[in-house]
Amino acid sequence: MKKENIMIIGAGPCGSLLALRLAQLGYNITVYEKRPDLRNTDISAGKSINLALSDRGLKAMQMVGVTDKVKELCIPMNGRMIHPNQEENFLSPYSGLEEEYINSISRTDLNALLIDEAEKMPNVSIHFNQECLSVDLEKTQASFQDYQTKETYHKTADLIFGTDGAGSALRKSMMDSHEFLFSYSQDYLTHGYKELSIEPNAKGEFQLYKNALHIWPRKENMLIALPNLDGSFTVTLFLAYKTGEHNFNNLTTPEKVESYFKEFYPDAFALMPNLGKEFFENPTGTLGTVKCTPWQSYGKTLLMGDAAHAIVPFYGQGMNASFEDVVVFNEALKKHQGNWEDTFNRYEKMRKKDTDAIADLAIDNFHEMKAHTAAPIFQEKRKLETAFEENTPKEYASKYRLVTFQEEIGYAEAMAKGRAQDKAILQLIAENKINNKMSLQEKLNLVQEQTQKILTEKDLLAY
Repeated sequence: MKKENIMIIGAGPCGSLLALRLAQLGYNITVYEKRPDLRNTDISAGKSINLALSDRGLKAMQMVGVTDKVKELCIPMNGRMIHPNQEENFLSPYSGLEEEYINSISRTDLNALLIDEAEKMPNVSIHFNQECLSVDLEKTQASFQDYQTKETYHKTADLIFGTDGAGSALRKSMMDSHEFLFSYSQDYLTHGYKELSIEPNAKGEFQLYKNALHIWPRKENMLIALPNLDGSFTVTLFLAYKTGEHNFNNLTTPEKVESYFKEFYPDAFALMPNLGKEFFENPTGTLGTVKCTPWQSYGKTLLMGDAAHAIVPFYGQGMNASFEDVVVFNEALKKHQGNWEDTFNRYEKMRKKDTDAIADLAIDNFHEMKAHTAAPIFQEKRKLETAFEENTPKEYASKYRLVTFQEEIGYAEAMAKGRAQDKAILQLIAENKINNKMSLQEKLNLVQEQTQKILTEKDLLAY
């Protein structure tokens, strides 16, 4: 049986993984990427937030057989190291189980590995510096421009996949089409981000605790840091553009930036001698959420990854969600092999509710990370959840654990149950219904009863 010729627009993590998987299934794959080859050129330009690889992403790595190679690029992070402004730092575990942790990984290194693995396949070709200008949806023909020669040309395929990110050319062509109704939204946060760094010490050692995601929560703004294999930390400042006493619009000199860091992030500032230089050399990135529907047209083109559902980075699930896209698509393809329109429709039906859910959860986590992680009631809640997970892991999983470590559960289900549990615990703590005289099992029973009550109320409201 002749296999289709498939075009993939975009060779980022999702596109390179998709190319590898479809090539393994025997399809002929041609990938076009507008940027230079990241294996030979530094293309980050201060805009690459470190990635957190967790179970959903690792499941995709297992599917294509590269798990061991990927793990060599990872640094385990067991929890959030919280840096309050005037109190001692403390570690807030991600899970009550030692074997459940997320991994800090370089986007560039991971992407390069996936491109290498895809290029090993004889039925894959990848072309860099080729910008997609538009796509003729019915003809499955894409127009490109070569960055170096400025030549424009057209290429056709049996199928076209758009994995070309939040600014997707395929999605724009679908929006511009008058042949079907296309819904699209793009919502930006009032905050942007700036990437900075903490270098290793003179001995090449980490200057902060290695196995944690570090957070400096400051209510409206925050700083985070993720470890790198070379002993450095990638530091990201999340700051409002215009609102508040300190924002990107009024931090206009090195002196103002340093004064701000000294006041709000003193322990980080002490480790950042290049702060003033980096702050003004590195660009300010935007943070937005993209939702759209449908993801496919004519059974010939399909959006995946950020092209279909870009999210803000605060749950560490953006890349994991895009990788999970390929896993779910693989399942839909097995079910409807040979019928691409049914495959595409089934894939979107299986996936859309979950990608909408993780987009909403990422916004929730933004507010939680910058404002709530250092709050006493939040700390009490996390200690209780950690105790539940350590002692009764089969009976209780926090919202974070449901999302991050239980990949068999969809994001939408994890969100519904997790939000209900959060509300239940916070209510019980606030009303002093949980106390130290109770056994852990009694506390768990009370939380489960309250959670079920909240879920039932939500079900009733649905009618």
